Amino acid sequence: MKMMNAVWASLATVTVMANSAMAATTAEEAAKLKTVLTPLGAERAGNADGSIPAWEGKPLTALAGPSVGDIPSKVLPDEKPLFQITAANAAQYDALLSDGSKALLAKFPETFRIDVYPTHRTAVAPQRVYDAAFANATRCETTDGGLSLKGCIGGVPFPIPSVGVEVMWNFLLRLEAPSIDYSFKNIVGNADGSHTLATRNQISFQYPYYYVDATPESWSGEYAMFRFNTLEPPFKAGESLVIRDGIDPGEPRKAWQYLVGQRRVRRAPTVAYDTPDFVASGANYFDEVQGLFGALDRYSWKLIGKKEMLIPYNDNSLLAVPDTEALAAHHLNPDHVRWEKHRVWVVEATVADGKRHAVPKRTYYLDEDTWLIALVDGYDAEGKLWRTTQMTPYVVPAIPGTIIKTATVFNLQANTMSVIQALNGETFKVVEPKPETYFTGDAVAAEGVR
Repeated sequence: MKMMNAVWASLATVTVMANSAMAATTAEEAAKLKTVLTPLGAERAGNADGSIPAWEGKPLTALAGPSVGDIPSKVLPDEKPLFQITAANAAQYDALLSDGSKALLAKFPETFRIDVYPTHRTAVAPQRVYDAAFANATRCETTDGGLSLKGCIGGVPFPIPSVGVEVMWNFLLRLEAPSIDYSFKNIVGNADGSHTLATRNQISFQYPYYYVDATPESWSGEYAMFRFNTLEPPFKAGESLVIRDGIDPGEPRKAWQYLVGQRRVRRAPTVAYDTPDFVASGANYFDEVQGLFGALDRYSWKLIGKKEMLIPYNDNSLLAVPDTEALAAHHLNPDHVRWEKHRVWVVEATVADGKRHAVPKRTYYLDEDTWLIALVDGYDAEGKLWRTTQMTPYVVPAIPGTIIKTATVFNLQANTMSVIQALNGETFKVVEPKPETYFTGDAVAAEGVR
């Protein structure tokens, strides 16, 4: 286990609670973003044995083949796995596997495996995002005990992080298109291996933090807003949910829900944290959506460091097959999941003083090139592994960038899984931003027809 490359030797691994606030990076440190670091803060160099190549910053183009709207199914030449990890040989790769990955190999030895492909550092972003990340390095600061920030816009807020809460802000403010429309399914994997459609939905997601003309002064502090309508099953069709997330720790989430049976819109303050996610029939918590969804105040965030790990990556091809083929009985179908070796930041979350959460401890693994969460392990009050999440990132040349939506959450004790925002057989488009009034309870109420 190789923790903290020499580039990061000056950033000691420290325990920092969420109530710590940090100043911006110095100009001398920020200059590394144009030399030894990528524009978003990863190490440009490859690793010692060459299994992780150097970052070159070359955008991928879509190859011929099916697509999910703006998500092409092929972005790399056809490749075969370098090797496969099964329950039989897992011990050989122990240092490269998360606790959750090892648990799935042990729990489903006949069906779960990890196919390891050559590593491709495909992460890129528009030049304006690189420029914003460079500016953020010296102007962006955490405030309100780490639970808010200032001086940031349009790029990774902390490309050279020194504490855990900065890494998690990097995820919350990760690269996104300013506006996207897509449809998705939430699918529940039952203990007997059967699958149930919880809901199918059409969603519009907007990211004011990434508006092309936004500045730190003009930005309202709201970084994400979405509105979706449920399409299936029939008895839930027409229901809507609107959420707006911002950096104000006094009011981090605004949410409204339209209920068909009541024919009215109501505020939904409990759509957050460890409330069971009704969009997925309660099979996961709301803050497990997209790996982490919502405010940071329930946990204290400890930066453990950086290490090399095997994580799902460049999984465009997973979306090319129907959901019935993408899923095995108790997990994703290993025939369609691509794993690669990458460097990841490791952040440990423990419940903050005076707070509560159903999952008292979590470990997050974030890809250094994209700041995307790759894997999450959740532990119960006795310290036993309880839940594990796999993210399957994909390249979107239309941005250009690498993003995530689908999260697969495994409840290892109940023997169930929740596939959140599955895109197989659905649509995904980068679109022009909508008026922000579209993302309000009033707009939903005006359009309610049932």
